[in-house]
Amino acid sequence: MVREPENERGPDETAGGFVEHRPRPERYGLPRVRPGEAPALILEGVPHSARVLDVGCGSGEIGVLLREIKQCSVVGVEPQPERVAAARQRGLEVHEGVLDERRADELGASFDAVLLVDVLEHLADPAALLERVSRVLAPDAALHLSVPNVAHWTVRANLLRGRFRYAEKGLMDATHLRWFTRETLRELLARTGYQPVAECASAGGWLPAYRHLPWRVLPSGMRRRTVRCLSQFWPTLFGAQFVVRAVRLRGEP
Repeated sequence: MVREPENERGPDETAGGFVEHRPRPERYGLPRVRPGEAPALILEGVPHSARVLDVGCGSGEIGVLLREIKQCSVVGVEPQPERVAAARQRGLEVHEGVLDERRADELGASFDAVLLVDVLEHLADPAALLERVSRVLAPDAALHLSVPNVAHWTVRANLLRGRFRYAEKGLMDATHLRWFTRETLRELLARTGYQPVAECASAGGWLPAYRHLPWRVLPSGMRRRTVRCLSQFWPTLFGAQFVVRAVRLRGEP
């Protein structure tokens, strides 16, 4: 199995050929906690006052929300130095680097929840990370993850027009190395020894497509509610991200 070398250039450094400018590390700011969107769905699933490991914590956006809203104790792991500095400025404990086998052993099986929020799609070998996560999960703890839905209607519409165009951020983020549908995510989890116990789709009301016709004729509140209902009714088409809570299968290491 191929492992991620810690000194290998990250996706941000290798995406320049697909977009006009190298993606900015701070392009994903502190998210709004809106019903039906990924931050709210992640927060909803994490237990109150839990000890949380946020792998790929970025600038600490989700960690801050968990600390302030759920009174969680949050530890982050992040390979990008600028994001590490930003997360530490927000008062989070952050380890610079990746969750390799050495760091997993150092941290130990001490976390009630491990987060992989929009992380797996950036890795050449997401299965290897999922296997390492099992080392830091306490008994009866859960993995909380989200991945973008490559079968979203906006991606399908562009493919019908012969377009597969990368962007600085969003579903077509130029740093994405892996692409997921609901079924491929389920298969990856099963093959790495995880069982989903809760699964939903985020609405994606922030997507640029919803600022254009016919969506923009709706008042903003009604538009968000409509998009949220569609993502619940037909998640594989209208869900922007799949948000999953999973546990290790019994008998798995």
